Amino acid sequence: MVTGVSRFLGARVAARLAADPRVDRVIGLDPFAPSPALAGLLTDVELIRADARAAGTAIAELGAEAVVHLAVTSAPDPQSGGRAAMKEQNVIGTMQLLAAAQGADRLRKLVVRSSTAAYGASFRDPAVFTEDTEPRAVPRGSFARDILDIEGYVRGFRRRRPDVAATVLRFAPFISSTAETSLTRYFAQPLIPTVLGRDARLQFVHVDDALEILHRSVVEDHPGTFNVAGAGVLALSQAVRRAGRVSLPLPEGTLSSAAALARNIGVGQIGLDQIDLFVHGRVVDTGRLVKEFGFTPRTTAAAFDDFIHGHRGGRALSADRLAAAEHAILDGIRRVRAAATQDQEHVAP
Repeated sequence: MVTGVSRFLGARVAARLAADPRVDRVIGLDPFAPSPALAGLLTDVELIRADARAAGTAIAELGAEAVVHLAVTSAPDPQSGGRAAMKEQNVIGTMQLLAAAQGADRLRKLVVRSSTAAYGASFRDPAVFTEDTEPRAVPRGSFARDILDIEGYVRGFRRRRPDVAATVLRFAPFISSTAETSLTRYFAQPLIPTVLGRDARLQFVHVDDALEILHRSVVEDHPGTFNVAGAGVLALSQAVRRAGRVSLPLPEGTLSSAAALARNIGVGQIGLDQIDLFVHGRVVDTGRLVKEFGFTPRTTAAAFDDFIHGHRGGRALSADRLAAAEHAILDGIRRVRAAATQDQEHVAP
């Protein structure tokens, strides 16, 4: 059973499993219907329109031997309930799913999508995170906090069901020529807001490599927690130059205002998770993954190059959007200057 099949990752994983002769039957569980494009991938997948609260009945009645939990969202959708709905899906949904899985006698394998956001991002971070590294600070971002809760529930499940091979995959941000995420939309735009005085080290994982790891986690036995990322790093400034974009450095304290600017020119939402990543960066060690799976994902640079190839030419700013962007930039500069002047006036002589 695969959760989250109405989305790109879940649909692709379910389709690959359904095409594998080692897998007899694949059930897709999701409260939403997949788009027509994704539905075409799921012709051999049995779809159940339900959320994680129905997982108990589904797992028990269908006798599922493996559960792949991918119904985890990385950003709130204002049109679908915002942060409250995001937490309901990520945290409460996972808790309900694991409670159902705990009582499933035939269950032998659990695969859970996690994220390198579990390590947080702070000035106390090590140069490289391993799977045993604890976060040095409580993450500010809602997605990172959800990930910590999800992994906490999985640890409890492991204690109660040691007979089930539980695999937790901490993915770096996804990227490819076809992936569409908040970060790919960020890098696809002609004007990219960055943090003044910072040049974060970034890692990515190509979507196809993530799919291969997920597939192997189901058809093979790989219990444990694994970082999944491409080797090597790209500085944020390097990524911007490679993408042929223009950087807009802004003070860290005003980046939330820059997020509004980004939305005006089509970049999309930038949350605290992304802001902290752009300030501090994050690099993880993947030695455990390569040794356990016998598979080496393509490098971060190669994955990013594939993204660039798919977005070559980009989307040009129209005259109206460029004018709006220029006005927004000037307004932002004026606000920063006004705030600085006000702070100086409040300083005692």
